[in-house]
Amino acid sequence: MPAQIDWLVLVATLPARNTAARMRLWRALKALGCATLRDGVYLLPAGAETGAMLRAQAEEVRAAGGAAEVLSVAADGAQDTAFRALFDRGQDYGRLLADIRAAQADPEPRRAHALRREFRALAATDYFPGAAREQVAAALAELDAIASGEPRAGTGAIHRLASADFSGRTWATRARPWVDRLASAWLIRRFIDAKAKFLWLASPATCPPEAIGFDFDGARFGHLAATPTTPERVTFETLAASFGLDADPALARIGAIVHCLDVGGAPVAEAAGVEAVLAGLRAESDDDARLARACRIFDSLHQGFNKENGHE
Repeated sequence: MPAQIDWLVLVATLPARNTAARMRLWRALKALGCATLRDGVYLLPAGAETGAMLRAQAEEVRAAGGAAEVLSVAADGAQDTAFRALFDRGQDYGRLLADIRAAQADPEPRRAHALRREFRALAATDYFPGAAREQVAAALAELDAIASGEPRAGTGAIHRLASADFSGRTWATRARPWVDRLASAWLIRRFIDAKAKFLWLASPATCPPEAIGFDFDGARFGHLAATPTTPERVTFETLAASFGLDADPALARIGAIVHCLDVGGAPVAEAAGVEAVLAGLRAESDDDARLARACRIFDSLHQGFNKENGHE
């Protein structure tokens, strides 16, 4: 049985003629997730934040010509259980989960963003979070991955490979490449397979069996989840580690930029500038041309970092 907690009750009355103030109060209390005990009597779990929010609403009521008090209430076991039940968000999470599952069947980034806003608003009023909240959060993460097209992080050890075994191969990734795919393709061409040919896939399912896939679910090279002894890696970092390139300080710095722009994490000073420069490539409709321009950008970064490290 959960430990009993204290509760706060806002008792408020407003002049009947002041409909604008009544509407403001109703909207504010709804946004806070207050439970309504009866007309003019509203309940929240006690806490520094909830107390400040209710006292602010009481001040608003008094400023509008009404009367308001915030009371502290200690409930016994049965009453505490009844109060908690008023804040059960299970049905709300259930409806949101159904919308997320429907969106997963037809993923669209704007819809995913809208559902995430709904989740944040609901979670902000979930004063007793549990399994339902975790389930919806996991479903949202899955939707985000599907809608963005970014691969899920895989598991497994990195095995050291020789670039000589990958000469003149066809490398395949998703079409319309962005930061991680562009940087990975540059790394392949400059340091792994100078004769590499790139295949831009409309769908990963169409990847030919002889091609080496990268940066999509099921590809040979992709994102890797963190382990107790290794960090999370984006595809660029996985490739660098696989071919023994991660000891290059300049490549490591580029990897940090790619990681920051692709999945977030620790901020990198140069990341915003690199993103702004790469943004100019979005208008390029030909993926080979886009890569050619990106290669010049990453070449310049690598050369600049080498000079900073005392290497020409």
